[in-house]
Amino acid sequence: MENPDQHPTASEGESLGSESRLLQVLKGGHFAVTAELNAPDSADPKDVYANVLALGDVCDGINATDGSGANCHMSSVACCALMARAGYEPVLQVSCRDRNRIAIQGDLLGAAALGVRNVLCLTGDDVSAGDQPEARRVFDFDALQLLRTAQILRDQGVFLSGRKLTTAPDFFLGAAANPFVPPQDLRHLRLAKKIEAGAQFIQTQYCYDVPVFEAFMRRARDMGLHERVYMLVGVGPLRSERAAEFMRSRVPGVHIPDAVVDRLAKTPRKGKRAEGIQICVEIIEEVKQIEGVHGVHIMAYRQEETVPEIVERAGILRSRPEE
Repeated sequence: MENPDQHPTASEGESLGSESRLLQVLKGGHFAVTAELNAPDSADPKDVYANVLALGDVCDGINATDGSGANCHMSSVACCALMARAGYEPVLQVSCRDRNRIAIQGDLLGAAALGVRNVLCLTGDDVSAGDQPEARRVFDFDALQLLRTAQILRDQGVFLSGRKLTTAPDFFLGAAANPFVPPQDLRHLRLAKKIEAGAQFIQTQYCYDVPVFEAFMRRARDMGLHERVYMLVGVGPLRSERAAEFMRSRVPGVHIPDAVVDRLAKTPRKGKRAEGIQICVEIIEEVKQIEGVHGVHIMAYRQEETVPEIVERAGILRSRPEE
C-alpha cells in the first residue's frame, strides 16, 4: 500500500485556492486565447499530450471537450487532469446530457482536486446528433442549473442537498453563447440569464458572420452585459468549401454565410487550407475591434497545428509584456 505521506499536499503543489491563470490574463486586460483539445479515442495519455503540444505556448486555456457532438472520446475530466499535471491550463467542459446532479457534483469536486480551475457549463448536444443515438438522455440539468450548482459549490461550500464541503472549489465559471441562431434579436437575453446564473466568461459558437455578431454585442452593451462577463469569440479555420458546407448543414448551431463558402470555392485546391486560415485571421482582427470582446476561442478540429500560426498572424500576443 502506498504511503499517503509521500504524496504532495496542496501547499507543496498548486494551492486549491489559487486563481485561474486564464482569469489572471483577462483581469490583466490582455486579449485572451483559448482553444479546444481534440480528445483522443484512446486510453494512452501520450495521445492527449501529442494533441495539446501545439496549443500550450499560445493558449491561456485549453478546453477538453465533453463528448462533443454526442460522440464518445476520452473524458473531459481525464484530459484536464493530464493537462494540469503537465503544467497546462485546462478548461473543463461539463455537459448535462450524460450525468445526473449527483454525478456532476462529484465530477466538479474531483476536477478541482486534480487542479482544474476553469469550468465551461453546457447543456450538451442531443444523442441523436452522435454515433450512438440509442443512448439514454439524462438532462437532469440545463446549462443555467449547472452554472448555479457550480456557483453554490464554490461560494456556499455545500452540495445541493445542503451538506457542507470540507473544502470548496475555486472555479472560474463559463458558459457558451450562440449569437447566430434565431431569434437573433433575443440571444442577448439568454446571455443575461447565464450571467445571472454565475457565468464569468463566455465562449461563443463559431463566428463567420461578423455583422451579426456586432449586432449581438450592441444589444449586450445596451444592457451593460459587456461589463459583467468576459467574452471570447469562437473562431476556426475551414479546410475547404466542402468542410464549410458540412459544418453549416450538419453541425447544430453553426452559421456560415454564402460569401465565405464562395470565397473558398473560388480558391485553387492547393490554396484552400491557407485561405481558410486567412479568413480566420481576418475575423479575429475584426472582432478585436468590437467593444466588449476580451479574446477568442479557437476551434481547430484536428488542425491543432494551425493554432500557433493563427495566433501569430493575428498579432494577439505581441502586445503582452515579456514574462
